[in-house]
Amino acid sequence: MEIQISDKIKQVIPEFKIGVVHYHHIQVSDSPQMLKGRLRLFQESLYFDYADKKVTDIPAINEWRKLFKSVGTDPNRYRPSNEALYRRVQKQQFLHTVNSAVDMNNFLSLQYQIPLGIYDADKLESNILIKIGTDQDSYRAINEREVSLAKKLLSADKQGPFGSPYVDSKRTAVTENTSNALHLIYLQPSLQKDEAIQLLQALSSMFTQIHGGEAVYEVLE
Repeated sequence: MEIQISDKIKQVIPEFKIGVVHYHHIQVSDSPQMLKGRLRLFQESLYFDYADKKVTDIPAINEWRKLFKSVGTDPNRYRPSNEALYRRVQKQQFLHTVNSAVDMNNFLSLQYQIPLGIYDADKLESNILIKIGTDQDSYRAINEREVSLAKKLLSADKQGPFGSPYVDSKRTAVTENTSNALHLIYLQPSLQKDEAIQLLQALSSMFTQIHGGEAVYEVLE
């Protein structure tokens, strides 16, 4: 499976980069109590840390808001998923557990303060393109809403769009039947490549500690 970044993104954001992790032979299940507890405690800690602060002052979130603006997305109307998670925590609307993969994905997004998307690789067809959406791009999101992807960053396969740092599609959602997964890590453009590789190594290691299997990662620029 080849993954490419469109030329238009590179023209608008020359420093754009994305982390890619391919997981094979993983086992997704109900989250172990350790992960549930860790996710809950981390959210409670963040709530106190950011009770009197603006989440938009967090450098990684601010950088992603600027990136959204660069491609034509109003971040006040369509927030990057990392900002949306932090705003939920600020309101004490703590995340409900879904499954081990989704819960870990949310935990990692909170920890690294960047958007992440995890997808069932066996539901994807052909090569993948990271691009800026048009008026023809849309999908049913995991929240069951039909989402327009015009002027939004998205990932698309042969069937069409399936992921975005805004909200992901229902079509490629990871379930307890998933054994192969694709993890897209929407890195800060300012992050150096060696730092990005270290992040992917740590992130994929945490994921396979819970799910088993093997992980292969790379940074695309």
